[in-house]
Amino acid sequence: MMKKVLGTIVAVVLTATACACVPALAQEYPHKAITIVVPYGPGGSTDLLARSVAQKMSESMGQPVIVENRGGGGGMIGSDFVARAAPDGYTLVLGTSATHGTVKFTSKALAYDPVKDFTAITDGAEAPLVLAVHSSVPANNVKEFVEYVKKNPGKISYGSSGTGSPHHMAGELFNQMTGIDMIHVPYRGSGQAMQDLVGGQIAAAFITLSTAIPQARGGKIRIIGLIETRRQPSAPDIPTIGESVPGYAIPVSWLGFFGPAGLPAPIVKRLNTELVRALHAPDVRAKLEAAGLPVLGQSAEEFAAVVRDTVESFRKIATSANIKPE
Repeated sequence: MMKKVLGTIVAVVLTATACACVPALAQEYPHKAITIVVPYGPGGSTDLLARSVAQKMSESMGQPVIVENRGGGGGMIGSDFVARAAPDGYTLVLGTSATHGTVKFTSKALAYDPVKDFTAITDGAEAPLVLAVHSSVPANNVKEFVEYVKKNPGKISYGSSGTGSPHHMAGELFNQMTGIDMIHVPYRGSGQAMQDLVGGQIAAAFITLSTAIPQARGGKIRIIGLIETRRQPSAPDIPTIGESVPGYAIPVSWLGFFGPAGLPAPIVKRLNTELVRALHAPDVRAKLEAAGLPVLGQSAEEFAAVVRDTVESFRKIATSANIKPE
């Protein structure tokens, strides 16, 4: 009888202790600076999004939120760094449908699992991709560009944000479906690809709409098509590539926030709340959407489902386009 009573007391104490720890964890967090790793170089859409929310989060959470660029490997280096970090809520990554989608099927160097090694927190924004050409290229639309490339076999290069990115996959699928042979030039992010496109080092690039819009307004490049299935409300005059190449489409690209696997539920909830609040702050939302980044902000559970669906969608595209890991 005494053993049974003691066992009951111990169980009650342990349960009470566990229950007390959860709210304590949520109340104590954060007590130091939080780092958001951008797995690409500065100047691209991921950098813009991360820096737009970081200041708002710093103000509301009472601790510095630092943005750190860790480019390289098509976003894999920075993402792997966060996958190996302590699951304490102080090291996050702004992942993409590249780092948590396409690289699984395009890179032999992938050291992490985009689903199992991370905790999804929330999706930040859509990142529509476009095909853009240098102003010197004699093409105002997709049809004219295809004809131009066919007249210059083996001479036309296109840039992407890195090997294995949706930008890269979009280019390879475009090559296959149009019968052309553009040369792929991978960069360490959209910002660097845009620099060379503006400078004329490459003739074309598959790049985020947000990165392309300012340069297109300045007349330095020309946007000729969206890779998704539908036109963007923010840029309704830009046709989809599928309107000229029937059947061509790549899933909508997104940018989203992750922590390492095993992030405690109270911290996930707090971060989701803070990120969604920052994303929907009127000034932040206006800035992002003006740049061609439609704001999202779902629950952690909804975003985790998006990530799984993205992986499966790109699995099918990689198989149908015969894209092999390199």
